[in-house]
Amino acid sequence: QVRLVESGGGLVQAGDSLTLSCSHSISTDKMYGMGWFREAPEKGREFVGAIHWSGDSTHYGQAARGRFTISRDNAKKMLYLQMNDLNSGDTAVYYCAATTYAIGTRNPNDYRWWGQGTQVTVSS
Repeated sequence: QVRLVESGGGLVQAGDSLTLSCSHSISTDKMYGMGWFREAPEKGREFVGAIHWSGDSTHYGQAARGRFTISRDNAKKMLYLQMNDLNSGDTAVYYCAATTYAIGTRNPNDYRWWGQGTQVTVSS
């Protein structure tokens, strides 16, 4: 069983930056990809970005591309999402997730474990 716990959400102003963290319990010998998703009211779960188990490769959803950066520190068992130039459209609950695939995918159904989510609210 893998446990994921997000932190770092909060209320920020448009144009601000924010970094989300995800503490996990993935064993260092497990080559699990990870990803970030978000869910806003009346919207489905949206892919934000994903990362290879090694941290060497990432890919992003359209809304995140160019503004958000995903990274991971496997020794510390942490996943991060650095978000810059936030706008009201980024307001959502953000979830980290882990998959048995080597790299996270865009499909939430590919992820086996999920955190409880952290709220990000961007005020314009």
